Amino acid sequence: MRWTPKDIDTFEEAREYIDTVLIPLVPVSFEKEMKQSASMYDFINMLTAAIENQFKGRIMLLPSLAYLTSLSIDKRMDQVKAWTAEVGSFKNICFITSDNEWKAREQELEGTLIWIPSIPLEHLEENQIRAMINDQARQVFDLFTRKWNES
Repeated sequence: MRWTPKDIDTFEEAREYIDTVLIPLVPVSFEKEMKQSASMYDFINMLTAAIENQFKGRIMLLPSLAYLTSLSIDKRMDQVKAWTAEVGSFKNICFITSDNEWKAREQELEGTLIWIPSIPLEHLEENQIRAMINDQARQVFDLFTRKWNES
């Protein structure tokens, strides 16, 4: 399920079956890392679309939580904690990012962090992009399946 009116209607009808929320964490920089942060956003956006497509009816994909890289990690963590409080009714809260700074704070998150290094897609052909995204998504599918089997 995506954050769209149509999917929200479906979510309201089948709320008891949708136990996982997926929150993309994407950095935004207007400094020298601007292109890198845009690349991370592009990659995570395509990856989460593939994940949501595979697990439609089980996962609610929220809009990306975009944060300024100029903010301290503590302020970013406050943003994430606010989102976590809002989605606390979901059994599983998962964050997905290509920003490795989150790995150092993983223990403080109330949920599961999925960190995947970003793959620059800008110079690839459409079929190459699709293949790479599908390969990365398959790895994440296994993580979700294991998590659900544990609970």
